[in-house]
Amino acid sequence: MEYVFEPNQIACVSVLDTSAKFPVHRIYCVGQNYADHVREMGGEPQQAPPVFFSKPADAIVTDNKDVPYPSATNSLHYEVELVIALGKGGRNIAAKAALDCVYGYAVGIDFTRRDLQAAAKSAGRPWDAAKGFDGSAPISAINPVARIGHPSNSVIELSVNGELKQQSNIENMIWSVEEIIAELSSFFELASGDLIYTGTPAGVSSVVAGDSISAAVQDVGEMNFKVI
Repeated sequence: MEYVFEPNQIACVSVLDTSAKFPVHRIYCVGQNYADHVREMGGEPQQAPPVFFSKPADAIVTDNKDVPYPSATNSLHYEVELVIALGKGGRNIAAKAALDCVYGYAVGIDFTRRDLQAAAKSAGRPWDAAKGFDGSAPISAINPVARIGHPSNSVIELSVNGELKQQSNIENMIWSVEEIIAELSSFFELASGDLIYTGTPAGVSSVVAGDSISAAVQDVGEMNFKVI
């Protein structure tokens, strides 16, 4: 096949303690999946379908590389999240079969241009510019299910410059891993290589260039990087 120009490299995430790479197909994100975060953002938790949005596959930042502070914002917020890495997909996946699709898990951060998001919300506009920018999805190496199983009671936390900012437990997610995969597959045909960022607990706030971020999910992994 002849291309007009050379294709861009496939975005990939390392697999923990191996030389293997996980090729990224799509990045899906879940909003409002911890009750305390819903409240800190001015909402009220309720039993309603999860809020989904997406980021480009190449928004990932891997291997603890520095993250450039993005343009067009004065309010860059961190959101630590458990990330699901799919090894297979499908449409209308039943919740009882959803875990069979999971290859592994990772720690991720959903960076948000909060000022742009607030402006978009108030005008009833999409969040794309607030969520899907370059470098908006740092991620740790993926820890395979074959090694760790499916975590359900793990501490999730994030620190900035050594000060703890977010701490909760993934058991506090409103929507479980199984429910997220099942619901998401009713809107999209999921595929191997998909990453799903599952939402963040309370404690989100802004960072500036020069800040150091450490994030971890117990039994899954950790990440440490600097905003430059």
